[in-house]
Amino acid sequence: MYDAKPRSLWERDTHTLPLPMQAFRRRYRRFARKHIAPFGLEADLNPKSMDVRALFLKSAKRGFQTELMPWPIGTMKWSSLATSFLIGPALKAEEFCAACGGLGLSLLAHDLGMAPLFVCGKVGVITGWMRRIYREIRSGEASMAAFAITEPAAGSDVEDTEGGESARITCRARKVSGGWRINGRKCFISDGAVAKWVTLFAAIEERGLESWTCFLLDKGMHGFSVGRSECKMGQRASDASELILENVFVPDDRVIGSVGAGWAINRNVLNFSRPVVGAMALGMARGAFEHAIGFCNKTRLGNRPLIQYQDVQLALADMMIQLSAARATVWQAVRYRCPFQAAGSIAKVFCSDTAWSVCNAAMELMGDHGYLHSQGVEKAARDVRLTQIYEGTNQINRLAIFESQLGAEFAAEPDAGKK
Repeated sequence: MYDAKPRSLWERDTHTLPLPMQAFRRRYRRFARKHIAPFGLEADLNPKSMDVRALFLKSAKRGFQTELMPWPIGTMKWSSLATSFLIGPALKAEEFCAACGGLGLSLLAHDLGMAPLFVCGKVGVITGWMRRIYREIRSGEASMAAFAITEPAAGSDVEDTEGGESARITCRARKVSGGWRINGRKCFISDGAVAKWVTLFAAIEERGLESWTCFLLDKGMHGFSVGRSECKMGQRASDASELILENVFVPDDRVIGSVGAGWAINRNVLNFSRPVVGAMALGMARGAFEHAIGFCNKTRLGNRPLIQYQDVQLALADMMIQLSAARATVWQAVRYRCPFQAAGSIAKVFCSDTAWSVCNAAMELMGDHGYLHSQGVEKAARDVRLTQIYEGTNQINRLAIFESQLGAEFAAEPDAGKK
């Protein structure tokens, strides 16, 4: 049989998904086109022009901000547990970031902030804190969460086993009666200024990263404040702020997991989040690709549109090939029911590097117009560049791939003659 139906690759890919996921992908796309895309360019120029909390509540009203757990705690479909719960976040990430990388990150960072609560493996944390936060959201409160590991002297090294051994951790927790006193600073925290809740990692006083512990803080705690908000090159519509902790008291019941389990929790969160970062990069590049197609259809050279020239067609076809390969990489990574280090890092590295290439190709195709903010492509290029840096730089992720598969792929072949 020969399928010659005039359907987009987006539609064809959507039809390969389970029926519930097809519906979700369409819902994510409709929301992104209506509530994110029209405001992306202005929010990039003036981040304060966009009320991120209001956008969060619009997304939450549709159940998009409480999808990490099924009913009665969250809004994930129980059917998702039969496949992989990462499919939904990956689909959401691509659609939101195709509309705007910065606003997409503002909404997606909440799931990252919530992730330690369910990967810690403690039922009490899920039924207690996670349920409480999701209830606040469903009641109409913009209870956004943030994830805080990066410090002024400890960036990607705390996302790598070898680098972690020598990381200069300055955010410290000291045991006191009934809880902990935390001092230090975190930086480049997505949604740091707007989040109510923060899953924050601190080392125990006078110990190293092996003592790293995850704590759940809220902005109402005495001594907890927001410092400088960064002026960034890309994803400018999303907040990245410094968090300052001055003798903040955190009760014992705010320890997530157990004392000293922070490193394991962090690695599990990254296994979960890196394929989603790959999907974010894919979305930003797809947005640039779609802008380029629009430009080539409406712009004429000589007596015909640009898209009728063969060189332009070859360039667009190459971009489509790259995007299709990136999506296949993400969808393969999220097929695993239990995300693991190599798969997450492969998706993150390949998609972010590919997305950077696609954005640059779109700019080259559009010439001078590709450099204009109004066209959206230069913004996508700036936005996508950050996906090669956060969640561990791509160099760190390459090391993570090697580390993960050292005993399997990269091990010396055993002697075939041995029994």
